[in-house]
Amino acid sequence: MENQNYNTQLRRNTWQLAIWTFAWVASMALATFGPNLIWQENMPFTIVAIVLNAAFGAAMILANIRYIKSMDEMQRRIQLEAMGIALGVGVVGGLSYSLLDTTNIISGDAEISFLVILIGLTYLAATVIGQIRYR
Repeated sequence: MENQNYNTQLRRNTWQLAIWTFAWVASMALATFGPNLIWQENMPFTIVAIVLNAAFGAAMILANIRYIKSMDEMQRRIQLEAMGIALGVGVVGGLSYSLLDTTNIISGDAEISFLVILIGLTYLAATVIGQIRYR
């Protein structure tokens, strides 16, 4: 019975995390493309879209905390290690990328989107490797 309760709670928290993540991604798209495509750079609408995005982001973070707290010890360890690796790669990689830009070693500006992709792929790879390693 306790195992079924654990699975139900984990499933509920997973769905809540998915919903808040989708809301955050959708609001990011709205804040990014809305000013040019929907409301013709109307500043109050843009500010509302950015505040909404930040609020959905905060809700996503809280849902992620609840999700991780509902995991068993092994799954938490895998997540913690993956997040630590992604943070390290993000900081070191991001600062190195920024240095390449500021010293004009690369042509063009350093774009945050590349850093976000690097962090996401690192987190995904570290999670998969952790799952395989702790089987």
